[in-house]
Amino acid sequence: MTPGMAVDLSRDALLVALVLAGPIMAIGMIVGLGISIFQAVTQLQEQTLTFVPKIVGMGIATAFFLPWLVMRMIEYTRQMWMG
Repeated sequence: MTPGMAVDLSRDALLVALVLAGPIMAIGMIVGLGISIFQAVTQLQEQTLTFVPKIVGMGIATAFFLPWLVMRMIEYTRQMWMG
């Protein structure tokens, strides 16, 4: 394996990781923004109010996107094995 191939392999792995994590992280960010706005409007500063909805939202997003995530991982794995 040449250094160029190693760099390409690393770049592809990071890109796939970003693509797979992107939708779930975006949902977490949107839910967090909504909760922050709600807390600012109501002046309610409860710590659990920020974490629980994010966890629930990201869990639902994971369940929703799971078939797509698995297919992307399978495609990447096949690509790696085929060379």
